[in-house]
Amino acid sequence: MTSTPAPLTAVDPARLTEVLDGRWAHVRRDAREQLDDPKYAPVYGESMAEARARVTRLAADLAATGRVALGFPAAYGGSDDNGGSVVSVEMLAHADLSLMVKAGVQWGLFGGAVQALGTQSHHDRFLPDIISFALPGCFAMTETGHGSDVQQLRTTCTYDPATETFDLHTPHEAARKDYIGNAAQDGRLAVVFAQLVTQGEGRGVHAFLVPIRDAQGRPAPGVTIGDDGPKAGLLGVDNGRLSFDHVAVPRDMLLDRYGQVAADGSYTSSIENETRRFFTMLGTLVRGRVSVGGSASSATKVALEIAVRYGDVRRQFGAPGEDREVVVNDYLVHQRKLLPALARTYAYSFAQEELLCTLHDVQGAPDVDERAQRELESRAAGLKAVQTWHATATIQACREACGGAGYLAENRLPALKADTDVFTTFEGDNTVLLQLVAKGLLTGYRDAFGSLDGWGRAAFVAEQVRETVLERTAARSLVQRLVDAVPGRDEEVAVTDRGWQLRLFEDREKHVLEGAIRRLRGRAAGAGQVRRQFDVFNDVQDHVLKTATAHIDRVVLEAFVAGIDRTTDPAARALLARVCDLYALTTIEADKGWFLEHGRLTPTRAKAVTGAVNDLLRELRPHMRTLVDAFAVPESWLNCAVLREEPARQEAMAAHDASLRAAGRGAETGTDDPTATDLQLAPAQ
Repeated sequence: MTSTPAPLTAVDPARLTEVLDGRWAHVRRDAREQLDDPKYAPVYGESMAEARARVTRLAADLAATGRVALGFPAAYGGSDDNGGSVVSVEMLAHADLSLMVKAGVQWGLFGGAVQALGTQSHHDRFLPDIISFALPGCFAMTETGHGSDVQQLRTTCTYDPATETFDLHTPHEAARKDYIGNAAQDGRLAVVFAQLVTQGEGRGVHAFLVPIRDAQGRPAPGVTIGDDGPKAGLLGVDNGRLSFDHVAVPRDMLLDRYGQVAADGSYTSSIENETRRFFTMLGTLVRGRVSVGGSASSATKVALEIAVRYGDVRRQFGAPGEDREVVVNDYLVHQRKLLPALARTYAYSFAQEELLCTLHDVQGAPDVDERAQRELESRAAGLKAVQTWHATATIQACREACGGAGYLAENRLPALKADTDVFTTFEGDNTVLLQLVAKGLLTGYRDAFGSLDGWGRAAFVAEQVRETVLERTAARSLVQRLVDAVPGRDEEVAVTDRGWQLRLFEDREKHVLEGAIRRLRGRAAGAGQVRRQFDVFNDVQDHVLKTATAHIDRVVLEAFVAGIDRTTDPAARALLARVCDLYALTTIEADKGWFLEHGRLTPTRAKAVTGAVNDLLRELRPHMRTLVDAFAVPESWLNCAVLREEPARQEAMAAHDASLRAAGRGAETGTDDPTATDLQLAPAQ
């Protein structure tokens, strides 16, 4: 069953932009104005050396604008604006992804680690030069043999009280720091994560400031620097490798906010539990993960704008009785490629905005709220995973939607594909991140996940499951009112009813979560046989990942509902409501098998969902250009040949069609494709 809402009216894209720009609209506007310069646009056909040199120059230019200081303390020229700093990175991603990554490494990861893990002396000594780019740096966490499992890094840093220095050492090749941005060429100082050993006892992973080059660019004593060489994309980022052969690191170069080593080697920390201390330290660095997810969405928006605008001028085949060939955006199958992706991109924009608000508020609070911090980390992990996977799939769909033009470097899409591909494993492998989301749902405490007998404790009773799932992300009272207003019988409710959609997403999440818990408890019991925790979890890993994706889908839908609720322009609100319908129904359609298997949809209602999706595609077709124009990406950043040729192409097509009409002929109908011609001319059956 579907409803028939009032027809959509024309919408000023600026009204949508106001909603999308959100809390940090001023940062987005400033970026569009200050950086609206062709020098920030991507360049095609560069060598790796040329790209690196250009991006390094642009990073210095960027530092001179003052924009990079947003997230740093006011004492160093910043504004303590964590949310604004992430938005600044997202805006760079519209223009040049290499520059975005370079900036993210320098001021997000490297500078952010010094700020978050260091103390006042580190801030005073290093932050001014980090902000000005006088001190380029690296964030050396990942090892060749350990990426996602940071807690098991093999690099060691052993304290010697006789010299009051740490001995930093790479014990074997697999412990080499790898894929490190800024390491191959520019970095002079690195934040190195290593296992701290003092007084013969391991204290877990800590961060150390380690000089890797002198002022002339020569490797520091004991430091071996390698170049990762050509990559699939991001040519302007100098990723490299670092190894340490018993490098002496002064005691005051330990970033010691959460763990201190005295001159005699004694260790103290305000957080006694090593695992809890580790996750607290990493939690302060969540900003990088949020930036990657948001930047992936920025790249997705650029791809969609190119594909939609090209599809409005590219014509292919003619309809009987028509003078002109059909614009490809008018084909349903083309709309199926682009509009659902566009709807999901809008949905992720609202979810990202909500995540940014949480990040800003949690990290800006005077006292650490551990529960809020854990929820932030879980949400950041889940959204980063779905946003980057969506970017990979959507950019490919946009490439195909543009045909041969989409394969040309001058039309931006190949670079977007290459540059964003690593995002699915950068700042956390997506599959691992979804497991973190699921573990958070299962236990409430990621650091408590590990005790096998815990599967039988009260933490897993159904009541807590319900409470966990029913936590609202935004517009809590509105969401509850919409769900409560749904009549008892689904058959009586339109599939476009927002409350029904919300309830269906919520019901799926609860069901898969409770099912995962039942399976985990059953395997843990093992008919009296003790089983390894790994085996228990590994046996249900597919179910666990399903739990995480169902949770994120629900979170995203609720964020979209909240975004619509704060939209004041009636026409924009109505359009966003339809886009939200498309997001919800295409998500349901994609998981139709689960809903049918579990009795949440009847076959008739499942068909109604697909029918409603097609109706929405036809209704939203006239608004495709409006929806991409609302992203407000400056033309200078797009640097796409087919978009520059757009006016000339439209004029040429109009002139061609006029000449055909004057000659008394119809437009060409693609007669070189017999199948297409037969389909067009076949009588209706």
